[in-house]
Amino acid sequence: MNPSQNLALHLYSSSRIFIQLIQSRLKEFGLTYPQYLVLAVLWKEDGLRVNEIGQRLELDSGTLTPLLKKLEAMNYVKRQRGEADERTVTAELTYPGKSLQSKVEAHLMKFDELLSEIQDLSLDSINQSLVELLESLKSLKNSENGKT
Repeated sequence: MNPSQNLALHLYSSSRIFIQLIQSRLKEFGLTYPQYLVLAVLWKEDGLRVNEIGQRLELDSGTLTPLLKKLEAMNYVKRQRGEADERTVTAELTYPGKSLQSKVEAHLMKFDELLSEIQDLSLDSINQSLVELLESLKSLKNSENGKT
């Protein structure tokens, strides 16, 4: 296998297993993995426009809108249309959405402990490398789609 095939295989396999493990822990909160990701983005920076959330998660509005509607129905998020421009929609955490953060993070702490046990690897270094890889892949995708 060449290096890109190895990377593809390892990223795919490890991400599937990692997501499955996280999903099993999120069931207690009635959250799906994509809903958790939306909340995680808002926990990091609340009050984002919907298109900003979509950019951070690489999701289009057709995928993101149902996630936000469900989170709104669960009373974790509220959406508001912009006063100056009604096409602009902002998503903000509600009090229950904010208080859910510490509960979910405590429940997922096991993964941080597991990852910290990896010998000879810096998680910051791995994360930075993956961020750089993601940016390179986005550029490649955009160039192939005729966007620059």
